[in-house]
Amino acid sequence: MQRAPLFTPVLIAGCVIIMISFAVRASFGVFQIPIAEEFNWLRSDFSLAIAIQNLAWGIGQPIFAAFAERLGDRRAIILGAFVYAAGLVLSSMAVTPLQHQMLEVLVGFGVAGTGFGVILAVVGRAASDENRSIALGIATAAGSAGQVFGAPLAEWMLGFLSWQSVFLVFAAAILATLFVLPMMRSPKAATKAELEESMGVILGRAFRDPSYSLIFLGFFSCGYQLAFITAHFPAFVTEYCGQIDPTGTLASMGISTTSALGAVSISLIGLANIVGTITAGWLGKKYSKKYLLALIYTGRTIVAALFILMPITPTSVLIFSAAMGALWLATVPLTSGLVAHIYGLRYMGTLYGIVFLSHQIGGFLGVWLGGKLYDIYGNYDLVWWVGVGVGAFSAIVHLPIREKRGPIAAAA
Repeated sequence: MQRAPLFTPVLIAGCVIIMISFAVRASFGVFQIPIAEEFNWLRSDFSLAIAIQNLAWGIGQPIFAAFAERLGDRRAIILGAFVYAAGLVLSSMAVTPLQHQMLEVLVGFGVAGTGFGVILAVVGRAASDENRSIALGIATAAGSAGQVFGAPLAEWMLGFLSWQSVFLVFAAAILATLFVLPMMRSPKAATKAELEESMGVILGRAFRDPSYSLIFLGFFSCGYQLAFITAHFPAFVTEYCGQIDPTGTLASMGISTTSALGAVSISLIGLANIVGTITAGWLGKKYSKKYLLALIYTGRTIVAALFILMPITPTSVLIFSAAMGALWLATVPLTSGLVAHIYGLRYMGTLYGIVFLSHQIGGFLGVWLGGKLYDIYGNYDLVWWVGVGVGAFSAIVHLPIREKRGPIAAAA
């Protein structure tokens, strides 16, 4: 019997859309200083805008997923791309912190329409049972690839364009992803009548299932840790890392300041994450997803605790970035795959989108608490230890999950 191909047109198109969507999203930290300096805003004003973007992304995820399952995947992606582009264009005209913060709601909803919830559901339905876990890992890794080049690309364009013009270029890039939409053809899950009849029933069963609640709770720490590190780690490294040896390897590579090291650390996390997510997807084919998730959260807890207990040096920053990067989005293909395995594929996008809301609530708190507690205590110590605590909680909470298919999956 001929094996189903792994790299299908749906997977390739999905990777392109997620990569560009996440490249733009990952670049927002680069704009903090140019925007704050032009309008004399507080740094916390822009940080709140990014936090609101994370929360809007989480709220928009199940909405776009349900839209896709009722009215079509490609319609949802088109709507998401136009909302995303509109948010970027209007943000380029914002002149007050409140305007920018409110417009980040559009950007967050746009990421929801062009990100994991919609795309992973299409990829999951189009992949064979054998390839589903690794296909979800590859699609997730595409988001990491966007993180690697998004911020450096924005920094390069800011060398000869205003930040407003870069926003417009990024808006055009988001709309350009629509050219690959003809490749996004996945099997039809059900008729419209069947969807209207059964979606509420299946969602109700999932909400009453303790396993679904545990998956929801477990994903919170992932969002908290990732958002906090993305938003605050460069500043943390700049302020707390030991000096870089001017005669050492890093200096010879052009990384001569701790601020430069902080920026490089985010790219290193993205690079390591490409390997980590694909590996997690491959392991998900062979081993229990809930136990793999417990191991990943345990690994994050240990890595973060050791990092903040030891002296912060350039070497420890690089080791931490590589280790945390390998565990960074490795949770996504396993969590989405676990939802699909337990509850079936028909409403995977909506069910995963609701779980992802927990991730983004954690992301909002990670970004916001990072700045708030720093202002109160003058350091990030408490925020780090909260992250260690919620990571340990997630490791434990995945263990009781019932991983066998139940009546929900059969109904799908």
